[in-house]
Order: sequence, then structure tokens, then C-alpha cells
Amino acid sequence: MEMVPSEENQLVPKEIENASEEPRVLCIVQDTTNAKTVNERLTLNLPASTTLSKLFEDVAHKASYVNGTFDLAWGKTGDLGSLDPSSETSLTEAGFEPGKRNFLQLTDKDGEQPRIASDESGTAGSSGLDDSSQERFIGPLPRDGTVGCSSDYSSPSYSYSSILNKSDTGYVGLVNQAMTCYLNSLLQTLFMTPEFRNALYNWEFEESEEDPVTSIPYQLQRLFLLLQTSKKRAIETTDVTRSFGWDSSEAWQQHDVQELCRVMFDALEQKWKQTEQQQFSPLTADLINQLYQGKLKDYVRCLECGYESWRIDTYLDIPLVIRPFGANQAYGSVEEALQAFVQPETLDGANQYFCERCKKKCDARKGLRFLHFPYLLTLQLKRFDFDYTTMHRIKLNDRMSFPEELDMGPFIDVEDEKSPQTESCTDSGAENEGSCHSDQMSNDFSADDGVDEGICLDSASSTERVLKPKVPSLNTSSLTFELFSVMVHSGSAAGGHYYACIKSFSDGQWYSFNDQHITQEDIRKTYGGSSGSRGYYSSAFASSTNAYMLIYRLKDPSRNAKYLDCDDFPEHIKHLVQREKESEEQEKRQREIERNTCKIKLFCMHPMKMMAMMENKLEVHKDKTLREATEMAYKLMELDGVVPLDCCRLVKYDEFHEYLERSYEGEDDTPMGLLLGGVKSSYMFDLLLETRRAEQVFQPYKPGEVMVKVHVVDLKTDTIAPPVSIRAYLNQSITEFKQLIAQATELSAETMRVVLERCYNDLRLLYVPNKTLKAEGFFRSNKVFVESSESPDHQVTFTDSLLWKLLDRHGNTIRLFVSLPVQSPGTNRTICQKVGGETEECSEGSKANRNSVEAILEESTEKLKNLSLQQQQGSSTSDSQKSSDTSDFEHIESPSPSQEPDSSSVSAVVAVDNRELENRIRAASGGSGEGAYSDPETQFPGEERSDSEVNNDRSTSSVDSDILSSSHSSDTLCNADSGPIQLANGLDSHSITSSRRSKANEGKKETWDTAEEDSGTDSEYDENGKSKAESYYLYFRAEPYAQEDGSGEGGQKCVLVHVDKRITLSAFKQNLEPFVGVTSTQFKVFRVYANNQEFESVRLNETLSSFSDDNKITIRLGRALKKGEYRVKVYQLLVNDAEPCKFLVDTVFAKGMTVKQSKEELMPQLKDQCKLDLNIDKFRLRKKTWKNPGTVFLDYHVYEEDINISSNWEVFLEVLDGPEKMKSMSQLAVLTRRWTPAQMKLEPFQEVVLESSSVEELKEKLSEISGIPLENLDFAKGRGTFPCDISVLEIHQDLDWNPKVSTLNVWPLYICDDGAVVFYRDSTEEPMEQSEDERNELMKKESSRLLKTGHRVSYSPRKEKALKIYLDGGPVKDPGQD
Repeated sequence: MEMVPSEENQLVPKEIENASEEPRVLCIVQDTTNAKTVNERLTLNLPASTTLSKLFEDVAHKASYVNGTFDLAWGKTGDLGSLDPSSETSLTEAGFEPGKRNFLQLTDKDGEQPRIASDESGTAGSSGLDDSSQERFIGPLPRDGTVGCSSDYSSPSYSYSSILNKSDTGYVGLVNQAMTCYLNSLLQTLFMTPEFRNALYNWEFEESEEDPVTSIPYQLQRLFLLLQTSKKRAIETTDVTRSFGWDSSEAWQQHDVQELCRVMFDALEQKWKQTEQQQFSPLTADLINQLYQGKLKDYVRCLECGYESWRIDTYLDIPLVIRPFGANQAYGSVEEALQAFVQPETLDGANQYFCERCKKKCDARKGLRFLHFPYLLTLQLKRFDFDYTTMHRIKLNDRMSFPEELDMGPFIDVEDEKSPQTESCTDSGAENEGSCHSDQMSNDFSADDGVDEGICLDSASSTERVLKPKVPSLNTSSLTFELFSVMVHSGSAAGGHYYACIKSFSDGQWYSFNDQHITQEDIRKTYGGSSGSRGYYSSAFASSTNAYMLIYRLKDPSRNAKYLDCDDFPEHIKHLVQREKESEEQEKRQREIERNTCKIKLFCMHPMKMMAMMENKLEVHKDKTLREATEMAYKLMELDGVVPLDCCRLVKYDEFHEYLERSYEGEDDTPMGLLLGGVKSSYMFDLLLETRRAEQVFQPYKPGEVMVKVHVVDLKTDTIAPPVSIRAYLNQSITEFKQLIAQATELSAETMRVVLERCYNDLRLLYVPNKTLKAEGFFRSNKVFVESSESPDHQVTFTDSLLWKLLDRHGNTIRLFVSLPVQSPGTNRTICQKVGGETEECSEGSKANRNSVEAILEESTEKLKNLSLQQQQGSSTSDSQKSSDTSDFEHIESPSPSQEPDSSSVSAVVAVDNRELENRIRAASGGSGEGAYSDPETQFPGEERSDSEVNNDRSTSSVDSDILSSSHSSDTLCNADSGPIQLANGLDSHSITSSRRSKANEGKKETWDTAEEDSGTDSEYDENGKSKAESYYLYFRAEPYAQEDGSGEGGQKCVLVHVDKRITLSAFKQNLEPFVGVTSTQFKVFRVYANNQEFESVRLNETLSSFSDDNKITIRLGRALKKGEYRVKVYQLLVNDAEPCKFLVDTVFAKGMTVKQSKEELMPQLKDQCKLDLNIDKFRLRKKTWKNPGTVFLDYHVYEEDINISSNWEVFLEVLDGPEKMKSMSQLAVLTRRWTPAQMKLEPFQEVVLESSSVEELKEKLSEISGIPLENLDFAKGRGTFPCDISVLEIHQDLDWNPKVSTLNVWPLYICDDGAVVFYRDSTEEPMEQSEDERNELMKKESSRLLKTGHRVSYSPRKEKALKIYLDGGPVKDPGQD
């Protein structure tokens, strides 16, 4: 390579000398490996020809890192795949864009921070270069010098983003599984306790004795080793929790860290006691007690004779009260709280103590004295309390300071040896109020109560660690403890977050161990409360974040242990370290493979699976070639033995647009990483495994081409052929595009008309010759229709042409599955019942009629099928059933009567046959008019009843079915033409044609709300419900259909209907008459949804625009609604029953009908179906709004004049005890209920009818019916829905009694309509006095009653799950438990 001198007089390659002439790439690199550098940016402006390896060298030089110890990843594109540091690919080939900003992130490599270049000399040992030196010490690894906690805390560069990146402290975090922050805090504290960690390392696990998965000590041992030696950012704790016997649900349970500490210590003791190792048992079996257990004396001393009764208790922690009960002032420091803990109380008065020596009750002093303090002293700050005012748990956030060195000398019992020599009293005569948590495992002690609980570990030997008991000295200077762990709770009593602030015994620095985030910390902000100043403490630290547990260690240089170095590990620990290293290396290798693996969607149109588009995920290493990737895809799609491998290739594919972007000719040996643009988390494109037949040749796909699916239209046969795929360029003109189509379809370009379907409702005729495809709106994937003939249709305006009508109908035709009634059309029980006395003859006649009707139907169906078959002759058939249906109905001519009257129209034939068939059915069924079909108004009570029974199951739903239908979008994709698409290279694809608005439909006013339109009585429609303006939208074709799922068995018949979705429901029903066998007024249409719920469609003037392809419809016999009729559900109102709302019947109300007429219609129906024999004057109808009774309907009210009515209406029927009191609309009916506090009981409802809205009148009426004097009467409005239930324990004080208003129709009453609930009481009546047991019993009864009625129950706090650690591997599941 020729070299030339540069400006700096250095030799550089000649082509680089002219680098200024080539494009340059601006790289902006964010260093995310360090909290201090996360906000800094490195900027490099490099020539576009720079290789990736050179980029890594430049970044390493600029960031002062050792090259190869960090990764670079894309920053802002969302593709976080790493770049290859060894690649010689240029920046432009790797995806960098010249002239634009390219954002990169500098990240850790394999979870390990980058090495600083200056560390390669003398400080390599401390920076992690040497594994052995790394394992030797777990302390902080300084990078830019040691940073003190205060300077770090007050640094202006400190930000929340620092916790998102790896800590530079050198410590390893713990991953929070979900809500395991309390566990992480305790584990880190134990790990940072040298005595506990070293003792755990000296315990050896015997795999022959126990399963390692369930061994708690072994899993803790592994976790501690990983925390000390791992290079990861954070370690998972799932193995530890699995050894506890926990499943994944436990990770979502919040627990108290102090509770966990006690339970875990108990589990460890039990496990260690079970071990058979004699060498380590003396240490480990009693480790917890040796480290954490202290002793105290609980005493009562008589003030008259000095006799003292006492007992010895042990403790693992000391609970300190934050705020004394009933006090407003909290203790300011731990020392104050300790002093209060040992402060004795005097027992006098009623609390006098019975002295055994004096044989009488005497004044006495009761208290606690510390006898021995443990080596590790644990203090629990009792921040969680119970508020007896609100009856809720609360958290006390008061400030409580604590010293870093605590002198416990003043709190030791110096008179221990001088205690009275009396027997230990197991009943001290008083409760241990505020006593410590006594260790229940062992209360028996040896005579030597003077054993110090400290533990001394000999640092000279790593294999022999023995306890050195020491007689306690009364010299208080030996009782100085230093703080090393503060477990912090942030939040409230309902929930929060734990983290630990721990001081390292290696460097004396405080660190915050907050799950996987570790930062330097200042513990002063954990005191809680507020300092009262705006200086150091500010609102940045919420008062809810405060210390909860403090752990101190006794200061004694002769006993204080240091962390075991890796060189001093026992042999079994060294072996375990080696195994963990190998496991981590394996994980690292696997991660490396994953990071270099391209994962991309793979599609293939499988030849053996009806050319269905199959989808899978291709995972290929970036260094694999295209040829190798094709072989992998070939096996993945199971094409072996179906298509030869050399007949397959991978192409770039856009699934969303069904677009083949490009092919890779001549690149079989190119690595996939280069072809796909690198390893990314997601790709903006997919791959398609394309296949061909042996005699075919693959078509090359070039970038920049657009894909066009061309459908050929034949106006003579009204057919639209399956698509042919061609590829064009956006800069081509319409003339060139027609020539391209002519070559592919062999049509004449001179007479060709091309129609582009730009979107779902837009057809555009391409008629400007010189206009480009881009200007016409072509995109990646397009769909056009072409027609080429000498037809005069060319001379007609496009929107009036036959071509437009055919395409418009093609886009609006949908396919529906219609289930017909199980009963055959001629069968009707009502007919037999009407004849009377001729039952047998009627039955025979019915049978004959049935046979006759079935014969007619079969003949009609056969005729339709023959017509379809004749029209299909000579047409091309597609491979799928859907496509064949499409070609089938596209042969049929548009049913417009003005177009081609000589051509055969199936729609016209169907219309004629419908009329003829109807007459023949009527003649066959009724003959002279006595039959059911002689009168179009004939009802079918039997079928109507069965329909009511069906509706009974969903009677509570008053949702209008067609409103629900409309919510499913009216312009839904339809697949009428989605047959297989034969591509030029032999591939099949699928075409989706969408619905579009028609010209005639524009400006049509769609109405939904009024009852007129609900019933189909709008003047825009004729008497049959057909649109006068759009009567030609009647395309309809049906054929028998056998259901694949077998649901059509047992006599169920189905038809497959192709219909224009702009047809009205009325016209649709009339077209279904030949198949149902009855007139459209005698059957109902139900739409079936995905969950098999059915809703009746009743709006005859509405179109089927809300339906889409393959929707299901069920037809049921029964009288359909006529003009002005509404289906109504009738419920009985039972005000004093537990279930006040009971469904009765479905009925029909009509516009113009009076309430009295509707009651007359109801009476026989109620008698037949509900066994209710009612007098017309002894029941009323009233409005129903969900469960609430409303306006009372008077007999003279007229529906749609006085009473608004709507589809699927609901009303209450209320049986009266006497004659109707409501005579006028000005009256007000109120439901009242008396509350009797003396009996703690609610009386039954009574109705009060008011003449006005006066409060005085209401009180007078209430006084009249109850006998309560007017001046003593209190009233209140009920809350919620009827019957406004409320607990008798709450009603007396919870309701707003006696509101200060004079009328009922103002706030806070707002009683403006009938049916309001009013409670009243005697103000002089006091509530019944109850004992605690009686009140609890009543509370249970009320809770049960209110639960049954579905009303509000008193507050019940969340039931907390007890924290348990299972020593036998897990809990025993109760099969009867949820």
C-alpha cells in the first residue's frame, strides 16, 4: 500500500490522505458504565471508510479504557445489539449514516466494568486484572480515587441515573424477584458480617446427606461466594428462596425484615442441629445464639419487704418504642428509648402485686434488667403501630437519631450477683409490657449465667475456629458497640421498600445496598422526621424513609474478625468456587453466542399445507452465510422431501404490506450479520423462504421496486380473477405501467382501464398517461383491477360504469353463516292446538305439510345450486374454498334492474322464487286459510315461549344488540376475494379486499336513538323496510352448508350466505324466507359473538354494515317485531324480599298503546308462564333503571307520548296490597323504612304517597304511619342502589340525618322521582347496649347479610400471608384450598 506524509509528518495510506473528500460519520458515545460518566458524551468525527475495529481503538483511546474490555451498542434506535470489535467492516456498511448523528452506548463487557488504561501497570491487582487478586478482597475497587460519602452525596452531578448503571464500589448487588427487598437487605447484612460469613464458609456440605437444592446453609454459602467472587452486576436469589420451600408466588408477598430474620435464624439452627459433622457442629449448631442471643431479667420487687420474683429470658433483638402509648412526643434518640425500656413501673392501687413473702397485695416495682449483651446487638425501632382512632395500622415517621458508637454500660444490671436467692418465678404476677421478643426455643440455662455470648475467631488458623467463653467484666468500657448495618424502610404501614446501609469493616465507608444498586451512603438521612431547617435535610428526603433495624458489633480488637481471603478459603470452598467459575464461564459463552445471534421472523408459503403462510423464528449466528441460513430455514419449515433445497431461497420480506423487498442474488457466501445490518433486538423487516417448481426460475427483486397485485375483471361474466403479481418502479408512467400489465396478462394496453384500490374505501381510475405511479399514490404493496374490452362501458363516467358497480359490489359482499331453526318449517304445535278436537288429524296433517314444505325447500335449494353451477362453467377455479366461493358469486350479475335486462340474474330469480315459494308453503301448510301461514299476523306462542326461556338466562342485560354490533366497526376487512394469489414465480399469496363507501351511500344519515328508527318506521323506507333510494343493494346468494365442528347435528340446518352488507335487515330477512320456511314476520335474527352470546337484531331499517366476513347468525322461530313495536322484559319488584328483582316474562309493547292495554296483554301471559293470577287494579307497572324502581306508570299513560320507550326495554311489575294510590303525575311515591335503635333492627318498607315535594308533608306522613311525634322524627335518604342496604351498626351515625332543607328536590336529597328510599327514626330512642360478644356476633350476621345482598361490607384489611421457611422442601398443598 502506497504511503504519503500527512500534515503531522506521519506516513498514512494514500487513500486516507484524501479522507476529507469522502463523507464523514459523526459518532456520539455515551459511557454508561459509571455513575460519574453517564452524563458525559464522547464525540468522534471519522471518515466513512473507518472500520469497526478502528472505531473501538479510537473510543478506547479517547475514554482511556483498555481496548477489548468494553462493548459498543446502538444508542437511540432501540436496537441494542452490540457492534463487533474485530470486524473490518466499514462504518457505512455497518449501518452508520454519514452526515447524521449516530448515537452509541459504551457498556460493560460480560458484566465487568472496562479497565482503565493506566491500571495496566502497577495497579492491575486492584482493578480486577488478575482473578486471584480479585478473589482475595471484596472491598471497594477505587477508580478515580476514593470518594467520601459526603462529597459523593452532595455532588451536583449526583442523579437518579446513577442507580441504573453498574456500581463502582466493587460490591455485587442482589436481584429483586418482585417484592423481596426485605430478603435482599438481610442477606447483604449477613454477608457483610465477617463472623457470620466466615463461620458459614467453615461449614461443609455433604451431598450424600441432603439434597443441595433444599439445603439452606449450602445455598447461602453459594450466594455469599458469588457475592464475593462474581464479576456480575447482581446475583439472583432464586436458589436461596427455593431452598426455603417457596414458590414464585412468595416473591410477590411483602414481609417484615425483622420477622424474616427470626424465621431464618430458626431455620438455620434446625438445619445445623441435624448435621452429622462433628468437626464443625460445635460452632455451627449454636452459631445464632453465640452471635446474636442476649439475656435479660424480668423482675417484680416488693416495695415493703424487698422480695423479688424474677425469671431469665433470652432475646435476639431489643424492640425500642418510638413513641410511648398516648404520648404526642417521640423519643429523640436510641439512648432515650433504651432508658425507657429498662425504666421500671410501679404497681399500685388496683394493680398491686401479691407478695409471696408478705402474703398480701403490696406496692411493687416491675421492670427489665439486661444481664448479658450479645456480640452482635440488634435493635428494632418499633415504627409500626395501631391507631385506635381510625382502627388502621400506621407507621411512625418520627425522627430518632442513633450513634455510630453505642455505650451499653449504663444499661447492664450491675447487681446481677446480688439478686435475692429465691426460686425463679415462672409467673411474675404481671405481663411483660413492652418486653423483648423471648426466644422460645430454649429457656433452660446452666447454673453459670455468667457466660459471655461473644464469639472469638482465631485469625491465625483458617480451619479451627473455636468459641472462647469469657467471664463478663463489670468494666463498662468493654461494652462499646459500633454500628455497621442500618436496615431502612421507605413507605407506609400498607407497604413499602427495604434497603440496607452497611459499613464495610475493610475501609470504614458506608454503602447503600439497594437491591442490585450499590452506592455510597450517608446514614444521617435515615433518622426520619424533619430537622426543622432547610439546610442539609430537605424535602428531597421524604420522612417516610427511616431506619427500622440497627445492628451493632462489640468493639474488641481481640475478637473482631476479618473477612476470609480467597487464599484462606477451606478446601471445600475452593472447590465450590471453581465450580461456580466454570458455571459462570459457561453462562458467559452462552451469552456471547446469544449476543451474536440474529433472531428474525421467518415466513414460508408451505406447498403441502394448502399454500398457507407459515411463520417461525429463525435464529442464526451472524457469521453464518446466506447458504447456511437457507439450509437452516429449509429444515425449520419442514420442507425436506417436499421441495428440493436448490428450489428454495431467502428473500427480504415485509409481512405487513405483503411486499417482497429484495432478493440476494450472488450473495450466498455473505455472512447473515452483514446482510441483516448487524445483530439487533428487532428488525424492521422479515425473511421469506421462497420456493419454486423445478422448471421455474426465481425472479430477481431489486430495492426500489413496488409490488402490484393485478386482478383481471371480465364484465361479460362478472368475474374477478385471482391476482397476478408484477413488480414496477414508482417513477414509471401509467402508460409504461399498462404495457407492463399487458405483458403479464396478455391484454390490450390500448383499451385497458386500470383501477387502483388506494385504501379500504377508495377506487381510483388511472387515466392520466404521463402521471407516475408515485404521484398516483402507489406504495410498497398495491392492488389494482384491470379491464380491457371493446365494451361501450368505456364511454360512461367511471362512477356510473358497470366496472365500478362490479368492483363496488365485490368490495361490499360479505359471507355469513346462518343457522336455521331445528324445527322443520311445517311443524307447529300451535296449529294443532288451534284446531281443537282434531289433534290426531292435525298431527297427521302437520306431518304431511312438513313433508310438502321440505320438498319445496329442497327443490328451491337444488334450483339455486343448478343456477350457480351453470354460471360457473368455463370460469377459473382457485385452490381454496373461499376463492371458489368468490369466483362462484362473481359470475352473478349485479341485481340492478336497469342494467342488461336480458342477462340471467340470480338475485332476480331468487326474488321471484321467494314469492312463489312463499305461496306454495302457505298452500301446503294451511290450505284454505285455517293453517298457521294463512294469516301473516299469526303468532307462535310455543316458539315465543321457548325464545323467552332462552332470553331468561340473559334477562339482566338490556344492552341493545345493534348498538353492540356497531361497536365492532362497520368497515371491517372482508375476505370475499382472498383466494390464493399465484405469483409470477409460482408462489401463492393472499389478497384482502376491504369494504368501501358507495357513492349512493354518501350523505345517508345514520340514526340510532329514536324509537321511530328503532322500529323501522322512518319515511325513508317503504313498508317492507327497504330503502327507497337504495333498493338495488339486494345482492344475495345462499347455499346449504355443513358445519365442520359438528354443531349442526341433531336436525340443525345451516346456509352459507353471500350478501351485500348494505342490504337492510328487513330485505335480508325476506331473502331468508325460503330457507326458514316462514314469512319474515314469524322469525327473529340473532347475531352470535365470539363468546357465543346472542343478541337479537331488531332494527329493520339498519343495514348489515356492522357485520363482517364469517359472522354467525342464528334464526329462531317466533313473531318478529312490527312497526312501532318494542320487546320488553318484565321484572317483579319485591321490595321486602332478599332478592327484590325477579324476572318474569318477555313481552311486546306497541307505540300508541296505553298502560292499561299493556297490563291486559300481560295478564294471560303471567298466568300461563308465571302462575300469577292478578287483578288489573291490583298491580302497577313502573320504570326500571338497573335495580332501582322509578316512575309509576298510570293506566291512562300512552307509550311514546307520555312514556318514552326503546329497544330491549325493562319495566317493573309491582303487586299492590290495595287499590292504586297514585292518581296523578304530580304525586310522589317514596319508599320508607323505619330504623329502631333500641332493637338494632330495620322495619319492612312502606310506601308513602306525597302530594308535593315538601319535607313537612313527608315528616307528617311518617309520623302518621309510625306514631312518632313530629318533633322527635329524624329522616335520612338512603345511599346507593335499591334497597340501599346498610349495616345496623353504621346506620345510626353514617347517614346524613335531618338535612336542613324544606323541599325534597334540592341538595342533598334530590328526590325528584318515584322510588327514592328514606330511612326514619325516633330521635329520643337510644341504641341498644351490647356486650363485646353480642356486638361481634351482630357484626358477623350483618357482614353475612350484606355479602349475600351484594352490598358494601365494613372495611377489612388485607389478609397477610404468614412468613414460613419449610425445612422439608415446601408446604403441603391443601387440595381444597384455592
